Amino acid sequence: MSTLSKRALPAAVAAGAAYPLFLVLQGAAARPTAFLRNVVEGVSLGGVYALIALGYTMVYGVLGLINFAHSDVFMIGAYVGIFTAASFGLVATSTHGASPAVAVVVLVAAMAACAALGMLIERLAYRPVRNAPKLTPLVTAIGVSMLLQNIAILVFTATPRGFPPVVRATPVALGPITVTNVKLLDLGAALLLMVALTVLVQKTRVGRAMRALSANMEAARLMGVPTNRIIAVTFGLGSALAGAGGVLFGIDQPAITPLTGVQPGLKAFVAAVLGGIGNIPGAMLGGLLIGLVEQLSSAYLSSSFAPAIVFTILVVVLLVRPQGLLGRVTREKV
Repeated sequence: MSTLSKRALPAAVAAGAAYPLFLVLQGAAARPTAFLRNVVEGVSLGGVYALIALGYTMVYGVLGLINFAHSDVFMIGAYVGIFTAASFGLVATSTHGASPAVAVVVLVAAMAACAALGMLIERLAYRPVRNAPKLTPLVTAIGVSMLLQNIAILVFTATPRGFPPVVRATPVALGPITVTNVKLLDLGAALLLMVALTVLVQKTRVGRAMRALSANMEAARLMGVPTNRIIAVTFGLGSALAGAGGVLFGIDQPAITPLTGVQPGLKAFVAAVLGGIGNIPGAMLGGLLIGLVEQLSSAYLSSSFAPAIVFTILVVVLLVRPQGLLGRVTREKV
């Protein structure tokens, strides 16, 4: 890219963002209370995107693989949540919410099922092609994604299913604004899980092994790190977070279908790239930002074009800062 192009690109991006930003600021000034509520709801949605994005970024950090089946693991987590809640007598038409203990069981069941599914996918689909040319694992990931979608259609049918009221929605006053307790629960649970993951990665032996594989897999293997086991654990942890995201997303949505994971999965992938693919704090930051941008775009621009705006951000980031907000530029020796 020429020097002139490098200088012109930021100016063009700034000019393109000026009008949407003006509309958002105009709306915020006209109705500040509604703006604050949209911010809270956007960050809450972003917490769910961050949970999904962490799975993408963890697998990429260790294997350099974009696991396109991850969004469908998220969808399976939502279905596991539905059937676990049903085992406690909760259905979509229930008028009462579950007890806190039941809600925790639903969340943990979805996380455990998705962790097992993620590890199974890694063992059967990705491990045999780990040393193949890079295109082979990519095509395999797409194939696994389509397989999971069609299995879900076969098992659960394509009919939308309402998510049981695991948490009964009630309004909560936060100073001048009012939001539902579901939004706050989504955000709180997402932040708690992100903190737990950070502690695990930074403070435990498993986390150190994961970071060693991310830095240099061959050197880590020679130093005695059980490569296959740690990779399987990485898939399990990322898939467990996706399962939690499926439950948190489901309790705030009118219905779940076998294609529910497609749009959230793509937006979470954008979040991972925005923060810096392979960077765990970057995935968290990217998810929160994407959720906020989507909510504000829907409120002040157009709900129909909100997804397009999110993907436009991906294009801009790849042009202006390909390594992402918190990513680092790396040089490969050839």
